[in-house]
Amino acid sequence: MATNTTATSKETKSTAPRGNQVFLFDKSNYSMMIGGVILILIALFMMAGGKSEDPHKFNYSEVYSFTRITLAPIIMMIGFGIEIYAIMKKPSENR
Repeated sequence: MATNTTATSKETKSTAPRGNQVFLFDKSNYSMMIGGVILILIALFMMAGGKSEDPHKFNYSEVYSFTRITLAPIIMMIGFGIEIYAIMKKPSENR
């Protein structure tokens, strides 16, 4: 009867970076991503609310205000644009 033996490697796999590992994004990319997320969250907070105290009354001016319908979506699109630019931007080569 043959026994199946596997050779065990003395090398242990570690999660530490080896050699000169290069990260995908630079510090400027990450700071721009954080800025874009903050703008998106601000826009979401601007769109929130609009609840009336009386459920049978519809407050047209509060629900369809300039801030909720126009300004918040523009800020959100700017935030998404910053996110796309931060992802596509190449990191600087002067490390």
